[in-house]
This record gives sequence, structure tokens and C-alpha cells, in this order.
Amino acid sequence: MAPPSSRRSSGFSKKAQYSVFTGYLLAGLGALLGLALLVLSLWQPAAFAPLRSGASDAIAPVGTGTAQVRDASGSTWQNIKAYWNAGSQNAALRKEVEEARIRLKEVEAVAQENERLKSLVALSESEIEPVAVARLVGSSPTSSRRFAYIGKGRSDGIEVGMPVRSARGVVGRVLEVARNSSRILLLTDSESVLPVRRSTDETVAFAEGRGDGLLRIRLINLGLNPLEVGDVFVTSGAGGYYRPNVAVAILSEKTPDGGLARLVAAPSATDFVSVEPKFEPEAVDASLSSENSPFDQTEDGGEAAN
Repeated sequence: MAPPSSRRSSGFSKKAQYSVFTGYLLAGLGALLGLALLVLSLWQPAAFAPLRSGASDAIAPVGTGTAQVRDASGSTWQNIKAYWNAGSQNAALRKEVEEARIRLKEVEAVAQENERLKSLVALSESEIEPVAVARLVGSSPTSSRRFAYIGKGRSDGIEVGMPVRSARGVVGRVLEVARNSSRILLLTDSESVLPVRRSTDETVAFAEGRGDGLLRIRLINLGLNPLEVGDVFVTSGAGGYYRPNVAVAILSEKTPDGGLARLVAAPSATDFVSVEPKFEPEAVDASLSSENSPFDQTEDGGEAAN
């Protein structure tokens, strides 16, 4: 026997029917209301201005917060990106500065080499033809004596007593000669004495070596000291070794009987020198033959130093 049919289905439930009807009715009313509002907004747009303003005020804090978060995140990212780019640019700039510094040192080295070559040209093109042009290859290790050595000697025509100079000025004179080398008595040696004069007048003096890299300028005419710091002294031509008017020293300190001077041609800053003929060979030969000549005393001192 078939079970009886249920009468609790929606088709037979009044409550369910009312619910469906109410839903349809509300949907229709909502559609009509929306249509009316649409027509009203098209006909009178200003009528909804208060509603729009209220809605804007309601959502403004949310929009402001969102914008701040967006700006903050964007600024943070921009800062990170800018920091990274700045670091990369600084590294590139440091590299460029280092390369520029290297190039500058190379240019300075080339300039120094050009100056050295010019000095060699000046030595070889002097108004007096040099006997030889050589490099200073060594110096005396003792503290009180000042000698230097060159790699040319008797086989190159060098003789004892010949003056030695650089492109800047007097360095010394030949003290001993071997076949292929020579020993130079520097002006700063304690046994070296050189007649000089002030370049601006005829104030004559002796430049005596002190053994410490400086020269003592001793005036011949004692009395009021006319010298001033900065005065330049040149060879006077007396004595027969050095031709006149070659730069010797610059006065750096004034003393009662003269002053102290520094060499114009410092041996420590000299690479190449020229060996020149004696200025007055007869006078030099006569001084060499004299037992009390300053050069014989120097030569004896040089032997004793060794």
C-alpha cells in the first residue's frame, strides 16, 4: 500500500507561499526604488550631494590611511633604491678617482723624465764642451766626508781636478781617477773650499763644506755683514778649477762672518753630471805642484778617510 503523500511541501504551505510572495514584492519595490532614484539623479543631480558628501566623509579616514600606507611603503622603497644607487655611484666614483690618481702619477713621472732628459740635453749642449757626462752611481757612507762616484774615468779623458756640475749648478770636483771610474769631492765635504761671490755684486767669500749637507759662507772682508737670506752665490773663477758665474748655493741663515747656505745642485737630487775641463789648467797645475795647496790637503784627507 502506497504511503500517503505529505502535505507539508511548499506548494501547500501558506507560510512558504507568503515568504516567496514577500520576496518578489520586495524585489519589485527595490527595482522601482532604484529606477526612481536613477531617474531622480539624472533629473536633479544636486539632490544627492548631501548623500555623496556624507559617504565621502565616512570613507575619508580609510582612504587617508590607505594613502599614507601606500606613500610610506613607496618612500621606503625609494629610500632603499636611492641608497643602493648612491652606494653604487660612490663605488664607481671612487674607482674613477683612483684611476685618475694613477693617471696623474703617470703624467708626473713623464714630466720628471722630461725634465731629466732636458737636463741631460743642457749638460751636453753647454757652452763649454764637457769631457764626459755620467751618472752618479754612489756616495760615501761616512758622516763627516762627502764623496760621490761616477762610472767614467781615465779612459774617458777625465783628470784629477776637473770640475763636476749638474744642470743646476756645481756639484764638486774630481778627486781620484781610475780607468773606468772616478771619485768626486762634493762641495759639502769638510775639506772642500770654493771661492764664490754674490751674484748681484762683487761681494766675495769662500764656500766651505760642513759635512752635514750645508755650506758655510765666510766673507773675505770682515766688518758689517751685507748678506741677506736668499742671496745666490756663484763661482768667482778664482783658483783655476771652476769657470765663473756657475750657481753654487743660496743663503739660508745669516751669521756674523757670513752665513749658512744650501746647495743649488743637491747631490741627492742629481742623477747625471758633466765633467768639464779645468777653467785655468796652468793655475791648477801650479796649485797641484805646491805642497801647501788646498787640493793636496783635500786629497790627503780623502786618502785618510778611506
